Amino acid sequence: MHAYYADHFVLPLPSGHRFPMAKYGRLRERLARELPEVDLHEALPASDGELALVHAPAYIAAVADGSLSPAMQREIGFPWSPAMAERARRSVGATLQAARRVMGQGGGLAANLAGGTHHAYADKGGGFCVFNDFAVAARLMQAEHARRHRQPLRVAIVDLDVHQGNGTARLFAADPSVFTLSLHGAKNFPFRKEPSDLDVELPDGCGDDDYLHALDLALDELARRFEPGLVLYLAGADPHEGDRLGRLKLSFDGLEARDRRVMDWAWSRRLPLVFAMGGGYGHDLEATVQVQINTYRTALAFERRWLARPPALAAGTPSGTHWHNPAP
Repeated sequence: MHAYYADHFVLPLPSGHRFPMAKYGRLRERLARELPEVDLHEALPASDGELALVHAPAYIAAVADGSLSPAMQREIGFPWSPAMAERARRSVGATLQAARRVMGQGGGLAANLAGGTHHAYADKGGGFCVFNDFAVAARLMQAEHARRHRQPLRVAIVDLDVHQGNGTARLFAADPSVFTLSLHGAKNFPFRKEPSDLDVELPDGCGDDDYLHALDLALDELARRFEPGLVLYLAGADPHEGDRLGRLKLSFDGLEARDRRVMDWAWSRRLPLVFAMGGGYGHDLEATVQVQINTYRTALAFERRWLARPPALAAGTPSGTHWHNPAP
């Protein structure tokens, strides 16, 4: 299973900043040591053209040259620096590479060790999100798919970060080809939420049983209303009971069950799946990374299923069929 990283582009943050930048490098270290079946690759930067599928050119330019206003930098939560701009591009690029991987081989799973930057809008960032990687990936995969297929590619975004994906919801509000599902804390950030295609708001203190029941109902509703060809899964670690910003009470086991449900939902429909890590702000950094390691361990089990049953045959396509979506 391929996964893409950019943790060596480290933002120079002020002392005491609450964003846990170290979690990305720690995740890669543990994957390399504990799960060598995860094939790790350095992420390439997204191009201006790829970002412009979603983001306003003036905003892309402002991120690149450092002309973001102080107010825009405060909303993002990071001070501008060349490393901030480069990391933002590579965080998107990692998701693009993962999406090309699963679409190019006709199925399976691939991942971004960061990503899930769902608070970014077309013309601004927010909540530690500069560019919206899932939105760019959805648009790029649709464009590349259209070169070879008459039927348009429909994309389901399953956002299980504890915070609502407001930027993603706004970007696809009028687009029936992308379905946005968000399961999130009702009273948590962002305090002004955007309507997704399906929003499930959870009370503070929600635990495993109630969360998993709500997720089951949401996935059933998604299946009833939409038939995707690609699933983008935001596997946030911040619903964990040890998270500083989460306000929910999911255990390690509950989050593992969450991941299995989403991946099984995609597997049972033979849908390629890309996942990104989203938020995670544990009082103990190792607890956040453990949630993420568990997600990768679960994903590897489903990737083995794909390897056991070649995707083209599992999907009922003729033997020898090869889907390929090269970079433009």
